[in-house]
Amino acid sequence: MITAIVLIQAEADAIPDAAQAIADIEGVGEVYSCAGDVDLIATVQVSTHEDLADLIPGRIGKVPGVLNTVTHIAFRSYSRTDTESAFSIGVED
Repeated sequence: MITAIVLIQAEADAIPDAAQAIADIEGVGEVYSCAGDVDLIATVQVSTHEDLADLIPGRIGKVPGVLNTVTHIAFRSYSRTDTESAFSIGVED
């Protein structure tokens, strides 16, 4: 599974509608409205790089109000939950 983080610039008055439209696209996990250099951040998961190429420019980039996207592909995932569960392997309660 390929996970990517998509930074999205959108027209200010279109942010709520664009965010919901993006969230409704298959393959999109969450969409966050945020302050800073970008207006929205979306997490996506797809099976292949070809799917990613179809999803970002073909679907997200065509949502009304979306001006630009920048995509970052994740190599690994780290979380507190994963770390805690790894250290508890073999430990019985």
